[in-house]
Amino acid sequence: MTTALEEPNVAISDDVLTRSERPLISVVIPLYNEEESIPHLCSALTAALQRYGKPYEIIVVDDGSKDRSFELLAEQTQRDRHLIVIQLRRNFGQTAAFAAGFNNARGDVVITMDADLQNDPDDIPLLMEKIDEGYDIVSGWRKDRQDRFLDRRLPSMIANRLISNVTDVRLHDYGCSLKAYRRDVLQHVRLYGELHRFIPALASQVGGTVTEVPVNHRARQYGRSKYGISRAVRVALDLITVWFLGGYSTRPIHVFGTLGLISAAGGFVIGLYLTFLKLGLGQSIGTRPMLQLAVLLVVIGVQLITMGLLGEMMTRTYFESQDKPIYVVRQVISNSDAQES
Repeated sequence: MTTALEEPNVAISDDVLTRSERPLISVVIPLYNEEESIPHLCSALTAALQRYGKPYEIIVVDDGSKDRSFELLAEQTQRDRHLIVIQLRRNFGQTAAFAAGFNNARGDVVITMDADLQNDPDDIPLLMEKIDEGYDIVSGWRKDRQDRFLDRRLPSMIANRLISNVTDVRLHDYGCSLKAYRRDVLQHVRLYGELHRFIPALASQVGGTVTEVPVNHRARQYGRSKYGISRAVRVALDLITVWFLGGYSTRPIHVFGTLGLISAAGGFVIGLYLTFLKLGLGQSIGTRPMLQLAVLLVVIGVQLITMGLLGEMMTRTYFESQDKPIYVVRQVISNSDAQES
């Protein structure tokens, strides 16, 4: 039997919404150098959404591809008026590509997925079932992940456990791109750096309810992976950012001030001890390393407290200033008059 994955030109039915109507679902897909996957991705995704039977739109964000991805996507828009292609001026990264898609999504529910066909579009109804139950964020769980163990699955398992413990949002698979979000929750989430993998945790911080559901995962068929084990360092640094934003973004003095007081107190205690040695026992302390340590700890403490105060001022500036976009759009193309066959 021929599957939708093998049919690059799936016919689009006449009973789906027009571009002037508001969709229920917005599927957001960041894409970088995936020219081989595009025809199969569009056909499989369109077939799955038609079977689901709800109004939809597909937003593909070309994150500065250097191959023919954008040209192929532009051709697809001529045949499918549900498809919107956003081309960024350069490669800004996956987080910025997601942000561009979110900012242009019109659906009540935003579903994210990768462009490499490892996510199965037929799992979209599973995510929507949880959304209909009242959850704000539904994360896919690649329970039977089809990736190499040593450099892909093992680092992911360690990262998932660490992220869950730090953020208190317990998920088996933070790295799965197949997720569903209520759009009103996403409006309160600001993405910078490479925080896209932490969106469930960030959304939870603004009151979103999170759950997960096992989804299908397929081996990559076209192109090559853009990820490697080197991203573990970036994940660790981003995790520190999420921890800080979640607990202390509005009160940085509590972090830096606490560390500063501990450091200064340590230096003060060492200084008292050295003073006792000098005045009480008459010992020489001028050449002792502990004297230098005491001075260093006090200076570091003052600096940390000062950083906390500066952080408080910057926090107020941040929350009172206008948002600054993290991407620059080259062009947005769609064809609202396209004839569907």
